[in-house]
Amino acid sequence: MTLISILVGTLIAGMGSVWLAALLAYALLSRFTQHLLSLAAGALMATAFTRLLPEAFELSVVAGISPQTMFAALLVGLVFFFLLDKAELWHHGHEHGHSHGDAHHAHHAHDSHAHSHDHGTHADLAHHAHDDHQGHHHHSGGWAVLLGDSVHAFGDGILIAAAFVADPRLGVAAALAVMAHEVPHHVGDLVVLRQTLSNPRAALFKLSLAGGVTAIGGLVGYVLVGALQAYLPYFLVAAASSFIYVALADLIPQLQKRLSPRETAAQVAWLFAGIALVSALGEWAQH
Repeated sequence: MTLISILVGTLIAGMGSVWLAALLAYALLSRFTQHLLSLAAGALMATAFTRLLPEAFELSVVAGISPQTMFAALLVGLVFFFLLDKAELWHHGHEHGHSHGDAHHAHHAHDSHAHSHDHGTHADLAHHAHDDHQGHHHHSGGWAVLLGDSVHAFGDGILIAAAFVADPRLGVAAALAVMAHEVPHHVGDLVVLRQTLSNPRAALFKLSLAGGVTAIGGLVGYVLVGALQAYLPYFLVAAASSFIYVALADLIPQLQKRLSPRETAAQVAWLFAGIALVSALGEWAQH
């Protein structure tokens, strides 16, 4: 039953996020990805701090693991995901398209193959996807995008599996948090792939396959965590460090641009909506 839950959860998180992103991108509703960024940031942090870490520390007490060791594992996890990010295998360093200052251009010149995904208007997305296409010209068919997505999806699958093994409710929260933060990311990916592939359906199909790797990661995670049950607290801390890193290093920086008071209020509201969603899910699951 746990394995079935893992496979369903990973497929929803991996492929479901791609199809929802396609709905937003192809229906010219890309402006909503900005709200999804805030929602995802709130959901990721709430899942990490109110679900994954408490569960990890409760299990660590039973396993006789000290709090110092758990916090050290959290630190190692954050550094590990930072290094993966630098290798462009975890997240693609989304540069927000509205920041056209000298720093942005200097960074773009220094790292010509960075994935510069804008999550603002559809027109800006297309513009920055074109810049991305120039940087990725030597990567036939946008394979760099697909490789990065596949590696990330595999890692997400393992982390979701660890959450499901610990507690099915925790697994649901983790799967939804992953889906929330992957949607805005995939919107940018779809625009990049449509620049490198002439057929929009081919772009959606290839990205769906990359998203489907999440289920493979879930299967591997199920076997891995089952064989290493004593290390489950560490798997949960790894999942938490992934969520915290993505929220603070990838999503929050995109939300820090200057906005009107009304836009800022909407941003904060969506952030708290993400936190409330995870809290409500936890309360519902307990009844």
